[in-house]
Amino acid sequence: MINASLPELRRALDARQISSVELATLFLDRIAALNPDLNAFITVDRDGALAAARAADERIAAGTAGALTGIPLAHKDVFCTEGVLTTCGSKMLSDFVSPYDAHVVSLLKAAGAVSLGKANMDEFAMGSSNESSYYGAVKNPWNTTRVPGGSSGGSAAAVAARLAPIATGTDTGGSVRQPAAFCGITGIKPTYGLVSRYGMIAYASSLDQGGAFGASAEDCALLLGAMTGFDERDSTSLERPTEDYAAALAAPASAKPLEGLRIGLPREFFAEGMAGDVRAAIEAALDQYRALGATTVEVSLPNAKLAIPAYYVIAPAECSSNLSRFDGVRYGHRAADYGDLADMYSKSRAEGFGGEVKRRILVGTYVLSHGYYDAYYLQAQRLRRLIAQDFQAALQQCDLIAGPTTPTTAWALGQMADDPVQMYLSDIYTIAVNLAGLPGLSHPAGFGADGLPIGLQLVGDYFGEARLLNAAHRFQQVTDWHARRPATAA
Repeated sequence: MINASLPELRRALDARQISSVELATLFLDRIAALNPDLNAFITVDRDGALAAARAADERIAAGTAGALTGIPLAHKDVFCTEGVLTTCGSKMLSDFVSPYDAHVVSLLKAAGAVSLGKANMDEFAMGSSNESSYYGAVKNPWNTTRVPGGSSGGSAAAVAARLAPIATGTDTGGSVRQPAAFCGITGIKPTYGLVSRYGMIAYASSLDQGGAFGASAEDCALLLGAMTGFDERDSTSLERPTEDYAAALAAPASAKPLEGLRIGLPREFFAEGMAGDVRAAIEAALDQYRALGATTVEVSLPNAKLAIPAYYVIAPAECSSNLSRFDGVRYGHRAADYGDLADMYSKSRAEGFGGEVKRRILVGTYVLSHGYYDAYYLQAQRLRRLIAQDFQAALQQCDLIAGPTTPTTAWALGQMADDPVQMYLSDIYTIAVNLAGLPGLSHPAGFGADGLPIGLQLVGDYFGEARLLNAAHRFQQVTDWHARRPATAA
C-alpha cells in the first residue's frame, strides 16, 4: 500500500481490503520511523488524522465516498489549518494555531482526504533548497546529504519517501516544480487564480499559487481537481467551471496517443548553463515524446534571461509589503524585552525572521522606496509583460513548451549557503512561468550521473492543465521513471 497509486488506493478502500484508519496508521507509523532523518514534517496530527479517517470510513460504508475520501495527504505548512499549528517554517509563527482553514484545506476536507500533518518548508516560502526553515533543513530521500529543493521541499520529500501519497505545495517561482524534479516525483503549478490563496500565508501575492504533488500525473490530476474552484474571499480567484482533470486522462490509448501535439523547445532553455547529464536525460525524454506521436519545433523566449532580475525585484517588493503585518502586536513572535513600541517592532521582527527573509524584506523595501520605485519596481513590471508576451508568441507555434526543470540535479546541503545569488539561478527555467501566470508541470525524466532524479518541465497556455497532465500521463504510461523509489521508500 505504501507505493500504491491513488486509483489503486481508491480501489482497495472501496473493496474494504484496507480501511482508511488502517491506511492512515500505516503512513503515520512510517512518518514516525523516517521523519527524524528526513525532517519532512513540522507537525504530525495523529489524532486529527485518525478522526478524519474514521469519518472517511463511514462515508465509504454509506456509499458516498469520492475520489479522495480516506486518502492520506500532507499540507505544506503555508496553508492555515484550523486548530493545528501553522508556522510557515518561521520562528515568527512558531506558536500560531490557526483559527480557520485555508480554502484549499476546506475543499480537501470536504472531499474526505485525511491530513497527516504539516510539511516543512523554506521560511515564508523564500528559498530554493528548504534550508531556510526555522525547523531545520529537509533531506532529499534519494541522498540525505542533498537538498530536496524548495520552498515546498518538505511536501516533495514526503511524497518521494512515501510518507504521504500526495501533498499540497505552493509555487511562487518554481517551488512546486523544482522540488518535484529534485525528488523524482510529479508536481504541477496551475494557472494563476485557479487555486484560491485564501488562508495561504502570502509571500508575493501576484505570483503565489497553490499546487499539487504526486508520484504521477494521474495522482496530481486527482488532487488538483479537488483543489480548484472559485472563492469569493480571494480577489484573484477566477470564476470559471471546475474541470475533472483525471477524467481527461481516460481517453483510450493508441500507438501514437500524442499524435498532433506540437511541443516547443525554447532555444534559450537549451543554451549554456545546463549540466551534461541533465541535457542527456531531457533529450532522451523528448525522443520518447516524439515516439508517442508528438512533433517538436524550435521556439524563442528572448526575454527569458530577464526573468530572474525581474522576479527578484517584484517578489521581494511584495514580500516587504505582505510581511509588514508580522510586528509582534496581534499574533506571532514578540520580543521579551523592549523599551517602547518602535523597539518592540524592531526586536520582534529581528528575532522572528531568519536571514533569507530579512534579505528579501530589505531588498523589497529598497525597490519600493522613494526615488527607486520607478527605476526598479515599475521597470520589472514592464519586463514581466514582455516575458508574458514572449510565451504567448511561442504558444502560437506550439501546444506545449518543454525543457529542463532545473539546470542541475540537487546540490549538497550547505553548498550554496554563502552564495544566495547562485541559488537564485537554480530557478532559471521556472521563474518566467510564474511571471506570466501560466501553468507548469515537472515530471521525472531520468537520473543524473550522481544517481539523483532529473525533471522535465512542460508549460502550457492559460487553463491548459488538462493538456499538460495528459501529455505527462502518456509519457508515464510507457516509462517507469515516476515509479522508481529511493531506498527510504522500500
